[in-house]
Amino acid sequence: QVQLVESGGGLVQAGGSLRLSCAASGRTFGSYAMGWFRQAPGKEREFVAAISVSGSSTNYQDSVRGRFTISRDDAKNTVYLQMNSLKPEDTAVYYCAADRWGSGRSSLVAYEYWGQGTQVTVSS
Repeated sequence: QVQLVESGGGLVQAGGSLRLSCAASGRTFGSYAMGWFRQAPGKEREFVAAISVSGSSTNYQDSVRGRFTISRDDAKNTVYLQMNSLKPEDTAVYYCAADRWGSGRSSLVAYEYWGQGTQVTVSS
């Protein structure tokens, strides 16, 4: 089993940056592909970015490609989401998730374990 804890959210002005972290428990973190998702008020949870087990493959939602970067540090059991050029429409609760069998999938149902989320608010 994997437990995930996100951190790094907060309030930032449009154009600013934040780096989210997701710390995982357990010795099998290196066996999981990892993803970031977000959910804005009144909207469904959506895919943001994912990274393969090896870290060599990444996948992004079109609206964040070129602005967000996902990375992982298996020695620290942590996955990151660097968010630059933030926009008000990026405001949401951001969740990290672990996928035992994939390589960076975008479907929510592929992910077995989820964190509790961290709030990101971008002011205009």
